[in-house]
Amino acid sequence: MTTPMTITLWDFTWYTRPALFHDLDAAFREAVDRGYDTVRICAMPFLLFRSGLDTSALRFDGLGGEFGQRTRWYDVPPSPPVDGRARLLDLFRAARAHGCRIIVSSWEIQQSPSFGVDDAWFRALQAVPPEQRALALAEAHADLIDCVRAEGLDDVVAFVELHNEVQFSGVPNDRDQLEAGIARFKQRQPDVLATVNYAHVPIASMRTLPRNMEVAVFHPYVYGVLRQLVDEFALRDTTRPYPQERAFAELLRDDAPKLEDWRPPDSWKTAATVVPHREIYTHDWCDPGKWDRWLYDRYGEHRRAMRETLDAWLDVAADFAYGRGIPLVFGEGWVGYTPLHASFEEGPVGAEICEHAVRRSREIGAWGTIVCSNAAPHHPMWADVALQTRLNAAFREPR
Repeated sequence: MTTPMTITLWDFTWYTRPALFHDLDAAFREAVDRGYDTVRICAMPFLLFRSGLDTSALRFDGLGGEFGQRTRWYDVPPSPPVDGRARLLDLFRAARAHGCRIIVSSWEIQQSPSFGVDDAWFRALQAVPPEQRALALAEAHADLIDCVRAEGLDDVVAFVELHNEVQFSGVPNDRDQLEAGIARFKQRQPDVLATVNYAHVPIASMRTLPRNMEVAVFHPYVYGVLRQLVDEFALRDTTRPYPQERAFAELLRDDAPKLEDWRPPDSWKTAATVVPHREIYTHDWCDPGKWDRWLYDRYGEHRRAMRETLDAWLDVAADFAYGRGIPLVFGEGWVGYTPLHASFEEGPVGAEICEHAVRRSREIGAWGTIVCSNAAPHHPMWADVALQTRLNAAFREPR
C-alpha cells in the first residue's frame, strides 16, 4: 500500500471504444511510458455478474446519430461485439504484464448503460430497488474478484469502489446502506480493500461517510470559472430558459443549430445518463476557441478562490484519511467537465492547476493521484507526454 499510485482514468471507455483500446498491450505501454502504474475503470460488475444477461457479445454505441459525438466521453462509435468477461480478463492480464494495478469501480447506475445498443442493461439495473443497490453492487464486485482470482489475477486489484460518486448516482448516499454494501463485500473478499467514492470533497458532511470504508477516495473538481459558465448558460438548470442568442454570440460555432433542433433520438438513453440535453448540445456545437477564451477572460476573477478551494479540499481530505487511519486517493479532478475539443484544462492555466494539485497530493501523503481526468487515451491531452511524465515523476519523488 505504500507504493504511490499514478492513476490514468480509463473509466468505461476501455470497453465502449474497443477500436481505440484494441491493443491493450500498446495502451498499457503508452501509459507506463507516461509514468502511470494504475488504471481506474468501470468494470461493469453488475452487467457481467448480476444482471442475468448474456454478455458474450456486447455492443456499444453513442446516444444516437451525431448527438454527443463532439462531447467528451460520449463520442462513441458503433462497435463490433465483444465478450465482456473475456475482455475484462484480457485487461487484467495486460495490466499485470506491464506492472500496473487496476482500481475496480462501477459507473453503472450513473451512465454506463447509456452506451448499450439496447436497454436491457439499463432495465436490469432499474429493477433493483434503490435501497438494495449497494448490496447488489457488493455481490457483483465480489463475483468479479472471484472471476479474476480463478485466473490468478486478483493481485492486480488495487482496491474496489462499490460505485462512482455516490452523491450523483442512483445509489442512495445513505451511510447505513453503503456500510452494509461494504460489509457484504468484505464478508466474501476480506483481503481486498473496499470503499465508495465521492464527487468533490464533501467538507460539510465528512462525518456521514461510511465508517468501514477502507480507502478515502475523492474527486476534487473545483470548477470556479467553469462554474460561472455552467451557471450563466443554465447548462444544468433546466428550470431556466437556455440563453440561445447569447450562446450563439459567446460560445457556439457559426453553423450551430438551435437547442430545440439538436436532440437525441427519442429513446431510453436520455434517462440513462446524468448529462442534460442542453449541456451535450453546447459541448457538441461550441467553438472551442470561443469556449476557451470565455474562460480565460474571466479566470483572473476566480484564480485565487479556485486555488484556495482546492487547497482546502485536499487538506480536509488528508485530515479525514489520517483520522480514519486509511489511505487517501484522488481518482478524478481538477477543473471540471469541458468539451472534447476545448483545451482550457490542457493549456497553460490547466497545466498549472494540475501541477499544483499533484504537488499538493504528494505533500499531504496521498497514496494515489491523477495528472488530470483528461489525461487518458480517449482525450486529446494524452498527446502531452511531457506534462504527464513530469508530474507522475514528481508525485513519486521520495517523501
